[in-house]
Amino acid sequence: MAKVELTKHLFQFFPQLEGKELVIEAATVAEVVRGLEAIAPGITFYLCDERGRLRQHVNVFIGEDQVIDRRDLSDRVEASSRVVIMQALSGG
Repeated sequence: MAKVELTKHLFQFFPQLEGKELVIEAATVAEVVRGLEAIAPGITFYLCDERGRLRQHVNVFIGEDQVIDRRDLSDRVEASSRVVIMQALSGG
């Protein structure tokens, strides 16, 4: 099962995930997102737009590699994968 890590900023919106070990059975990034949705309802819409594509400000890495398929989220996730989801922050 893939280990999922989130940047701390996401805990502001989904505090129920803070401090939890997020281990999700998934074969693709799309399945990771569905697994997170089961734990934290609403996170899918925060990460993805209404078409299911990753939002522009969200980046997902499998190990050291950034996902390639931002549209269908079909990048493969192995049972031993570390999936990191981060949101870009900007402002001034």
